[in-house]
Amino acid sequence: MFIEEHSLDWKSAALIAQAACEYAESQGLKICAYVVDRHGNPLVMQRINHAPSYCTQIAEGKARTASSFGFPTSDWQTRLGEKPHLLNGLSQQPGLVTFGGGIPVKQGDMLLGAIGVSGASEQQDCECAQAGIDALLAQAI
Repeated sequence: MFIEEHSLDWKSAALIAQAACEYAESQGLKICAYVVDRHGNPLVMQRINHAPSYCTQIAEGKARTASSFGFPTSDWQTRLGEKPHLLNGLSQQPGLVTFGGGIPVKQGDMLLGAIGVSGASEQQDCECAQAGIDALLAQAI
């Protein structure tokens, strides 16, 4: 028995990361964009010059978390808002990120991968990540 899967390729991942970084630069932001496939395997990492060095690891965590669970990392607060002990416990897990900046890349309901962005505010990270995804979707039309 075989399972057919679809996932981002490196060219699509590069387009997403580049678009996220270009959007960030247009806003005067210094970020890192990290794109993974549907299984959380790294495809592309781009870091704008002078972006904080810590942002690479955080962006990776955001991308892997979004890919693993299939929803934006910003949703954790809403999903577990009334269960602070669970949110606290999950946030203690290495690599699991429970704040905004990680967004899954989907085709319909099919998970293809995810992008994680770090280096700016949580809202700005989300905007940069979405700009990357939007660039891929615009090219697919």
